[in-house]
Formats: sequence, structure tokens, C-alpha cells
Amino acid sequence: MIRVTFWRGRDGELGGFRVTGHAGYGPKGGDIVCAAVSALAQTAVLGLEDQLEGKPQVTISDGDLQCRLPADLSPAGARTARVILRTLEVGLNTIATDYRPYVQVEYKTLTSET
Repeated sequence: MIRVTFWRGRDGELGGFRVTGHAGYGPKGGDIVCAAVSALAQTAVLGLEDQLEGKPQVTISDGDLQCRLPADLSPAGARTARVILRTLEVGLNTIATDYRPYVQVEYKTLTSET
């Protein structure tokens, strides 16, 4: 199962996300659920890196992608990040609804340990 965690700041805005696991919907290299989730998550990271003045903290390893927004975003950067992360959220929640046994979305409060 793929687990998606969205982190919210104290203000309720999305501050990052983590995608872990493998869907198990199809064989490795042919799993459409994994491919869809990976494409959305990686595109969000690329968009954030391209559009923000401060780069997000990104960690990628096998079956684990984490992305956290920089703390010092300008108001314009925060708006841009909000649009990108909200778009990711809509896409991943739709996949989780359509492929419920394979993708789970949860929300946590962003802390310094997250």
C-alpha cells in the first residue's frame, strides 16, 4: 500500500508531504497506481523547485519521497506553493478514492521533528 502523508502547519496550510510504500496493484514496472502517484509527487517537487525562490527540502529513496517547504517563503512563494500542493492533494485524494485498497491519504501537523 502507498501511504501519503500531508503535513499542515499551525496555520492549516500544507507545508509538505511524504509518499511511502508500493501499491502492489500490478507487477513492478507495470503498476499504474504506483506510476500515477509517483508522477504526481515528482511533478509537484519539480514545480516547487522551479517556482520557489527557496528550495524545498527533498529526500528520495526507494519507495519514499519526502518534500517539505522552506520556512522563509515570501507571501508570493507561499501562494505558489499552496497552489502546487493543493493540486497534488486533489490528484492524490482522487487516486486514493478510486484505488482505496492501494493508496491511503492522511494528514498530520507539521512539527520540527516531521
